[in-house]
Amino acid sequence: MTSSGRTGFNHKFNELPLVFAKERVVAMFTDASGNPVNRPIEIRTNPITWRTCRITFSRSAEKERGAAKLPPPPPDADDTDKCPFCCPQIRKMTPQLSPDLDSHGRIVKGKSILFPNLFPYGSYSAVSLFDNNHFVEIGTASCQSYTDSLINCCNYLRRVAAHDPKAFYVAVTQNHLPSAGGSLIHPHLQVHADRIASNHHRCLKNRAMRYFEASGRFRYLFSDYLAYEKKRGVRYIGATGDWEWMASFAPEGFYEIWGILPGITSLRQLTTPLCKDLARGILNTQRLYRSLFRNGYNLGLLCIENGATPLELRIVILARSNYAPWVRNDHTGYEVMLGDMATFTAPEATAAAARPFWL
Repeated sequence: MTSSGRTGFNHKFNELPLVFAKERVVAMFTDASGNPVNRPIEIRTNPITWRTCRITFSRSAEKERGAAKLPPPPPDADDTDKCPFCCPQIRKMTPQLSPDLDSHGRIVKGKSILFPNLFPYGSYSAVSLFDNNHFVEIGTASCQSYTDSLINCCNYLRRVAAHDPKAFYVAVTQNHLPSAGGSLIHPHLQVHADRIASNHHRCLKNRAMRYFEASGRFRYLFSDYLAYEKKRGVRYIGATGDWEWMASFAPEGFYEIWGILPGITSLRQLTTPLCKDLARGILNTQRLYRSLFRNGYNLGLLCIENGATPLELRIVILARSNYAPWVRNDHTGYEVMLGDMATFTAPEATAAAARPFWL
């Protein structure tokens, strides 16, 4: 049996203003001892996508296996001889870029090397390594290694744009450890460019364009989102240079953190200082996850490089199930079959836990 208290769910979603809607329902039952029990669940609607998520507060008391301390390194943490991303195998086992993109076959920045993804997801799919460190525990990578890898991604996208201007749906992603979908533990970013939009690209493009036009073509979706969160303060975390960081109002993953770069709509606009500031925020987030004894995460930075879409840069980072024996996956039938993320921690609590890592 449930009861509900509505706070904004009857609002008809228009383009302006942004609506931060949430509804609380209560599950009521009798426990094994005959005592009445009320369990609150909060359903929030993402102001950007209008997708809903559920915060099941009571489940935070569950004892999750493998999360009482940071799990040990993966069993292949020292197996560098067979890793295609480690030296000296990298030159012999990884593919090379088309001569139209690079005459040497690979793009190098510092210790980072970028080359095609052997198992591509689209027309232009590449891998950007950090350095020659085979396994790097969460939160311990150097800022320079991340910065160089990000710069490599931006340089690659500039070359793709010059070669194929219509491949303007681009993304930079990372899957850290197999629990996050990573096939190799050697740290790397994936960078993608294609003429065909992903579902998220398509949704963000439509939402950003409609918001921009509804405002009279002078207000940006993510800038307004950021302004709201900074004014409220409960989910805002801090800044690394021009990048602004906050916990997602309606998370679609555990401990979901957003970084927004207001006014910048192209990854090709990222300068070295902006890449470094982005790397600092990514590592701050990783240190938060490490303090929570989480070792897996995903990140994604999507962009539409057509010069006409007013979609500012936003990176999304979220923790995944730990990579450890007998650990439960963080996506259940509820997420996969119903499409609502069910997480346990309020975003306001995530922001409070994260702020010390931005000091």
